[in-house]
Amino acid sequence: MQVLGTRELAYLVEECGDGLLLPGHSDLDHSRTLAVTVTGNSVVNRIRFRYGYEMRSKRASFRDDLPPLAPARASDPTAARTRSLGRWLSVGVTVGVTVGVTMLAAGCSTTGGLKPGSRAVLNVVAAENTWGSLATQLGGRQVHVTSIISDPNADPHEYESSASDARAFAAANFVILNGVGYDDWAGKLLAAQPEIGRRVLTVGTLVGKTGGDNPHLWYDPSYVYRVLNSITATYESIEPAEKAYFIARHTAVEAAFAGYRERLSYITQHYADDRVGSTESIFQYMAEYLHLDLVTPYSFMKAVAEGTDPPASSVATVDRQIASKAFQVLVYNVQTVTPLTTTIKSQAAQEDIPVIGVSETIQPPIATFEEWMDGQLDNLADALAAKQLGK
Repeated sequence: MQVLGTRELAYLVEECGDGLLLPGHSDLDHSRTLAVTVTGNSVVNRIRFRYGYEMRSKRASFRDDLPPLAPARASDPTAARTRSLGRWLSVGVTVGVTVGVTMLAAGCSTTGGLKPGSRAVLNVVAAENTWGSLATQLGGRQVHVTSIISDPNADPHEYESSASDARAFAAANFVILNGVGYDDWAGKLLAAQPEIGRRVLTVGTLVGKTGGDNPHLWYDPSYVYRVLNSITATYESIEPAEKAYFIARHTAVEAAFAGYRERLSYITQHYADDRVGSTESIFQYMAEYLHLDLVTPYSFMKAVAEGTDPPASSVATVDRQIASKAFQVLVYNVQTVTPLTTTIKSQAAQEDIPVIGVSETIQPPIATFEEWMDGQLDNLADALAAKQLGK
């Protein structure tokens, strides 16, 4: 049992591994996260649970009546901005006293997400937290999900695996890879540690993409929906006795994606054929889905994404496009930053072309996939609307 005591904030939880039980509430899943930061002793805990907390006069009160995720409508910009993290609470607390920590170890495991008196949950490893978020939401209390790539400050294209990654894959019942050359390191780890019965979902294979294709598959909504279905089907096949639970989780996730679908529809209806530029290929699938006209040379975008020098002719084309304002919005990958992309971004800003950032991993990492995407789509819609009003 861990007690966090402060002047105005206290939490009492029972901890078993990475699973945390709130008194009187054992039916937990990973659909919500409360991030509690206590600075006095550098104690940081992330508590994942089905229910919610709300703050009243700097005090946390437990609520079990919070509704499921309720995305703001794309047409409501004020709600959209508050929505992105409105269902997530990050509390910074400065304490002047020592935080007392006591462990009740009876029946508790320090690994794997086991709870006292329960059977083992499925151990799932996702190479990227984009897919890991979906696996977490769809699996709920029946799964423990580890996402390997989640650092918002790193370029996933340059990721190098570690010994801890190898151990995670070795213990996994179910592994989710992106494929298409994006996470070859993960494939190598699996090949070195074959395991009978382990399930592997490679998204690229699922959607028919191979090496050399654009690997940013999570930016194609149609691919995302197929991954949702595939993950649920895999869970049901591994644990058929829990099929009803997984169906319920899938239904809940589909409901949580309502705002995502609304935003996609809104942008398509209002801004189809609007011209956009991009510093790399990360935005290609989304632009195609939204029927936006992505005018940046593909050779430029692909080279930047792969960490090579773009053809000089493509760089000259992008310079001309910016100077002539040939596109209305520039999409910028915040995790692939080079002197060239920084220059392109600065040139666009000087020409009063809105620049919006998108990322390869979920930002902030505690957000869900749909919250992250909703925020990026809101920014895109705002930028497109601003340029239309400025015509």
